[in-house]
Amino acid sequence: MSPTYDIAVIGAGIVGSAIARELAGTHLSVALLEARDDVGDGTSKANTALLHTGFDASPGTLESRLVARGYELLGRYAEQTGIPVERTGALLVAWTDEERDALPGLKAKAERNGYHACEIVDADEVYRRVPALGPGALAGLTVPGESLICTWTTNLALATDAVRRGAQLRRRARVTGVSVGEDTTTVHTTDGDVTARWVINAAGLGADHLDAEFGYHRFTVTPRRGELLVFDKLTRPLVPLIVLAVPSSRGKGVLVSPTIYGNVMVGPTSENLEDRTATCTSEDGFEFLVRKGRALMPQLFEDEITATYAGLRAAIDSDDYLIDLDAQQRYVLVGGIRSTGLTSGMAVAEYVAGLLADAGVDVTERADLPAPPRMPNIGENAVRPYQDAERVAADPEYGRIVCFCERVSAGEIRDAFASDIPPADLDGLRRRTRVMNGRCQGFYCGANTRALLEKGTAR
Repeated sequence: MSPTYDIAVIGAGIVGSAIARELAGTHLSVALLEARDDVGDGTSKANTALLHTGFDASPGTLESRLVARGYELLGRYAEQTGIPVERTGALLVAWTDEERDALPGLKAKAERNGYHACEIVDADEVYRRVPALGPGALAGLTVPGESLICTWTTNLALATDAVRRGAQLRRRARVTGVSVGEDTTTVHTTDGDVTARWVINAAGLGADHLDAEFGYHRFTVTPRRGELLVFDKLTRPLVPLIVLAVPSSRGKGVLVSPTIYGNVMVGPTSENLEDRTATCTSEDGFEFLVRKGRALMPQLFEDEITATYAGLRAAIDSDDYLIDLDAQQRYVLVGGIRSTGLTSGMAVAEYVAGLLADAGVDVTERADLPAPPRMPNIGENAVRPYQDAERVAADPEYGRIVCFCERVSAGEIRDAFASDIPPADLDGLRRRTRVMNGRCQGFYCGANTRALLEKGTAR
């Protein structure tokens, strides 16, 4: 018979993995259930990958509190685990008189959120910081704390930490229903039933459907597609920091940003859909981003776009996070987290643990916790394995390149299969190593990589 867990966390994206990690650090037994083949294979894998200060959150909201706290927690955790972070800073650029007039209010808003490092700068300073910007910039607002981060490694680190702390990860376990009993709840999944005393809903795009299983009809998830363009690494010198638009009633606008992998990206779009699986890119999205991006930085568009991608954000009809505990059904909803969940995930986990403590659950941290995992570096701001002469001398597999676009070695691919959470498919291997993530998109290394995948998954 399968065990009865104290906690079942549904959804192994960044938020769900962070919650599982937090609670697995207590004396509670935890199951982490993921519908897909891999952790972080939904909303968490495709975003703008920024570590946010929370300067532009709505003051006084739960989101603003948790983003600010998460910025602090994830920043420290990244240092402990080796999650790639590059602290480039950001610059909001005003192109119209209306946008320039909005800058003092945005600075005041940041200060209400507890962030006091923003400064308003004139056009000369804007172009000194980003010389490649198109003509017409009038002023800017600096946000020195905004940073680049690897969302893939963040998710994998949190899930790996959860597993090492004792959480049981079950992939390909899509929830099909729940049966709430007097003392336990049975979660019915495509991988069999899981029984737990408490259920935590961190299901992202499916959170409203799962919420309905507990008798609620309080929100609807609207999949919001964000498409982005990715430019070749040769363009990186053009974009030394994150260039943000001044927000309007239509949203935060299009940004131009470096990535942790050495590329430059432009986006995202913001399109509400009905299909919760529509992660394909579109002709309209491509044309919109080219038009907007070319106005922001014409020189960038003289170079090559090497990839496009799209992600779906779990938007709800609320301007704040929806986190609620139902003590009678022993159920916690974690909904409406949106793209800020990358930054706030660890703080959301801390908040959920606090709610459980208030409900009488013992969440005292264990004294025998393992050290945080040290993650492989796939960022360009630190030494990669192929660049480490001592490492290559000790193990030549780190010098045998499989993917030449991204300089991924056979040793890294081997290590991915030997890790606590090995990849199940090519996308999972790409998120762990960057293989097939370069300008040729696997044209050169695809066949060899697939062979390595088949060999690795056959073990």
